[in-house]
Amino acid sequence: MTKPCFIRYANLDDLNQLAPLFNAYRVFYQQESNLQIAHDFLQQRLALNESVILLASNHEGKGLGFIQLYPSFCSIAAARVWVLYDLFVDESARGIGVSRLLMDKARLHAKQTGAVRLDLSTAHDNQRAQALYESLGYQLDQTYRYYSLEI
Repeated sequence: MTKPCFIRYANLDDLNQLAPLFNAYRVFYQQESNLQIAHDFLQQRLALNESVILLASNHEGKGLGFIQLYPSFCSIAAARVWVLYDLFVDESARGIGVSRLLMDKARLHAKQTGAVRLDLSTAHDNQRAQALYESLGYQLDQTYRYYSLEI
């Protein structure tokens, strides 16, 4: 069976493929559509090497989805961790394994960079994403309660 897509590291040359996907991701999370904000945000992350973006493309080179990873560290383990912050697959490519391939590549990236784990969060009502994460071995944290402060 052939893979439904290719996964590779994105760079600044991929912004025209990435920005519409990132914009759709933001719209999914109830943000107003704004392709310029999507483009500028990703351009900054990539230009400053502040994130790693994995891009899924079909055999014709069309962007199907992406994962964005942010580097972090765990003081307790005294080790690198990656925060899997964004995962999105275009509606036309859902249900064919693109998310799973992206997640596998993210795990491989974490391993190759010496990370001790990948952390992620998702909405309480996003059962589809939760099922994917759990099928890949991710564990729901039962020890720590996470807080955030709006600035």
